[in-house]
Amino acid sequence: LSLNPEQKSKLTKLVNEGIDVLKEVETLNEGLKDTVKAVAEELNIKPATINKAIKIAHKGDWAKVADAFDDLETLVVTVGKDK
Repeated sequence: LSLNPEQKSKLTKLVNEGIDVLKEVETLNEGLKDTVKAVAEELNIKPATINKAIKIAHKGDWAKVADAFDDLETLVVTVGKDK
């Protein structure tokens, strides 16, 4: 890879900014994890359930999840394993 000084400077700046962004994301994720854990304990809910709700809400794909659950429910009822 052969870069002129301007390209090298641009690439260096991008990499350094990328490192800063990833560090910030990591810090935010750790804070979210701690908050989810605390609220889960308080409400007696599994943290994984809260995390799943957060991801579904973030992606806005509740209809997709609900449809998949409906299909799963239909299969379980059909084979008589819903009791």
